[in-house]
Amino acid sequence: MAGRPRRAWQRMLSGRRLDLLDPTPLDIEITDIAHGLAFVARWNGQTVGDWPYSVAEHSLLVEDILGRLHPGIETRWRLAALLHDAPEYVIGDMISPVKAALGAEYGRLDERLTAAIHGRFGLPAALPAAVKAKIKTADRISARLEAVQIAGFTLPEARRLFPLQNELILSALDIRIRPPADVREAYLQRFRMLMEKPAGSA
Repeated sequence: MAGRPRRAWQRMLSGRRLDLLDPTPLDIEITDIAHGLAFVARWNGQTVGDWPYSVAEHSLLVEDILGRLHPGIETRWRLAALLHDAPEYVIGDMISPVKAALGAEYGRLDERLTAAIHGRFGLPAALPAAVKAKIKTADRISARLEAVQIAGFTLPEARRLFPLQNELILSALDIRIRPPADVREAYLQRFRMLMEKPAGSA
C-alpha cells in the first residue's frame, strides 16, 4: 500500500465527485452547497438554541446585510455574498484561530474552491477588491451580531474583536436559528431568486 496516492476527492449527494485539490466548475452543484452549509455549524457549535447556527443561515444574513448597506448593488454581487462561505460545504467552518494555525495552505484550498464555485455560477474567480470589501463588512456585522446574541460573547469582547464603524444597523437585524432542512430550502430559494434576476439589476 506504500506509495498509493491519497484520496483527495469527496462524493457528493448529487453524485458528483469533487476533487479538493483540483476542483472545476463541473464538480459544483448548488444542492450540495445548500445541504452541506445547512449542516455546518458556525462557532464550532457553541451557540445557544436547540439547533446549531449554520453557515447557510449566516450566509443568508450576510447577503441581507449587504443589500441593506448597498441597496443598489448588482445582483451578482449579492449572489457572491450568499456564496461567500460556500467552500465550507466541504472543508467545514473553522474558527479564526484554527485558520491561522493551518497557515497558507488552508487559504489556497479555499481560493481554489471559491474559483470553481464562482465559475459555476457566472462570477469572476476573484471578486473586485471593492466588492470583496463590502462583503467583508457585511460578514463582520453578522459576526458581531452572532457573537453577542448567540455565541456567549460579552458586548465589550465583541466590540473589541469585531469593531464596526457604524453600529446602527445592528438594531434592524435578528438572528434566526432553524432546523437544517428549513435553512437548506431558504438558501436554495434565495439562490434561485438571485439567479433569475438580470445580471446588472439591483
